[in-house]
Amino acid sequence: MYVLHIANKNYSSWSLRPWVLLSELGIPFDEQLLPFGEGSNWASFRSFSPTGRVPCLHDGETVVWESIAIVEYLAERHPGVWPADPSARAWARCAAAEMHGGFGALREHCSMSCGVRIRLHEMPAALRADIARIDELWSEGLARFGGPFLAGDTFTAVDAFYAPVAFRVQTYGLELSREAAAYAARLLSLPSMGRWQAASLAETWRDLAHEDELKRAGTWLEDLRHG
Repeated sequence: MYVLHIANKNYSSWSLRPWVLLSELGIPFDEQLLPFGEGSNWASFRSFSPTGRVPCLHDGETVVWESIAIVEYLAERHPGVWPADPSARAWARCAAAEMHGGFGALREHCSMSCGVRIRLHEMPAALRADIARIDELWSEGLARFGGPFLAGDTFTAVDAFYAPVAFRVQTYGLELSREAAAYAARLLSLPSMGRWQAASLAETWRDLAHEDELKRAGTWLEDLRHG
């Protein structure tokens, strides 16, 4: 069975991507969670990940790091990771790669936290541009391939790559077009996303660096986390 090493569900957007893909496709895996913060550091993550980062997938003696590489490794072994239609598959790969390597302003100003609700202090131009591009991309995929998911009628890897954005939309109240907002809500309603959020709220770990980022971002309206 696959072993997927991840970090705190409240913060770790990169961990969410392969986790939700495996979950939605019904691919069995064992989750191993090592939290950020006190008691964990680069050296401890290096015990299972060559880069000291998560996510990291173990398949027997094979170790696969970087979320996009994990997805491609799974795609070689399981149907449904990418769309079957060549045109949809090409688009989905481009959109996933864009998410993997881009949207720096969104990451900088809207750090992921499933458990808090924040009103941003400001909306810099770069952040507005990232949100507009996400809205454009989501709307294009839904219109071009018919929905309800980005590349067609089933959840695939491209949806997994944008799943953390849905949590950011919820946390920061980001404004989107009607179609894009409905898609974000659709992602949040997935059973696997519900399980991830419930687990994140139950976590008692707090990482000071992540918490400081969240406090600098804006006014906290609500903290739904336990402990």
